[in-house]
Amino acid sequence: MDFAFDARTEELRGQLQAFLDEQILPAEQVFQEQAAEMASQGRPWERPPVLDELKAAARKLGLWNLFLAGHPEGAGLSNLQYAPLAELTGRSFLAPEALNCAAPDTGNMEVLAEFGTDEQKEQWLRPLLAGEIRSAFCMTEPDVASSDATNIATSVVRDGDVYVINGRKWWSSGAMDPRCKILIVMGKTNPDADRHRQQSQILVPADTPGVTVKRGMHVFGYTDGTHGGHAEVIFSDVRVPVGNVIAGEGEGFAIAQARLGPGRIHHCMRQIGAAERAVELMCRRVSSRVAWGKPLAEQGVIQDWIAEARVRIEAARLLVLKTAWLMDTVGNKGAHTEIQAIKILVPQTSEWILDKAIQAHGAGGVSQDFPLASLWAHARTLRLADGPDEVHKRSLAHRELRKYR
Repeated sequence: MDFAFDARTEELRGQLQAFLDEQILPAEQVFQEQAAEMASQGRPWERPPVLDELKAAARKLGLWNLFLAGHPEGAGLSNLQYAPLAELTGRSFLAPEALNCAAPDTGNMEVLAEFGTDEQKEQWLRPLLAGEIRSAFCMTEPDVASSDATNIATSVVRDGDVYVINGRKWWSSGAMDPRCKILIVMGKTNPDADRHRQQSQILVPADTPGVTVKRGMHVFGYTDGTHGGHAEVIFSDVRVPVGNVIAGEGEGFAIAQARLGPGRIHHCMRQIGAAERAVELMCRRVSSRVAWGKPLAEQGVIQDWIAEARVRIEAARLLVLKTAWLMDTVGNKGAHTEIQAIKILVPQTSEWILDKAIQAHGAGGVSQDFPLASLWAHARTLRLADGPDEVHKRSLAHRELRKYR
């Protein structure tokens, strides 16, 4: 594995770093002010205007759909090329959406690009790639242990030329955004099939009768509006054409696995960036604050945090880059162990570093005046999203034990 980035990656890194420094980071405060004003007007889920300005600027610079390979509208980057770019976007909650590289749209676009029909791509993938609409992924359910995807109980019954969908989802990322026009819903089409062939994924337009967005879920008190929110959604006798199934009946579990692999590494890439920003903020803070007659930066415990943070980031980044390289060279299945390993390691690493940065900031660290609290909440949430730590550890342990059986 060559540790040097190629010329195109270096060029894009420079462009993206400049865009972050000159436009995205200065816009964070503007976004918060606009979002607060819109919330006071009873529009808490609408996108502040500054975000559309950033998206237009990013598209003009060619910093658009960087995540998507193998499609004319994508940047054609490998996972290894995209990794350092995604890391940079993790430094700001605004960057992923500004570049049209935000979950859940990224995963939904990948699913449509790989498994969708020409009609599905024209109707839904094209406007998603253009950033004209947003989407949601409806998989998790409140009444079953959704960490085991085969538990998904939402009923999808064929009635002639339509499917009838009944069920209750929550943590449906993206569904609170008023621009969310399409839902990818995972449900059970054949309860009697093999447990990994019972599920299907169905495209459900958000305005279909019987679809009710009941409420937005809060993440440690945050609405997570920058993520499009996470909704509880009720499906009551929702009827959609059978042509809305993705890749055919019984393919839902396999599609979910294909979707979550890239999604997991993208999250980890961004978390490296969040950890780097935390270290930067911590170093600036402790260098400018004095306690007991000397800067906090001269306190041994603070120095221990900083050193430990650097070691942990470097180790985590190397494993993420190795994983990206393996995905490019031997495929997602060949990189399965590493994908699970980074999903365990990186959110925990980022969470630990953010915690120390918060501690170094004192009361300011938990306030809205710094991004640390919201970054911590997101890192902690990722230990559940796309599979909890314990599920990945269970699978990794089984793989290791298999060698000795």
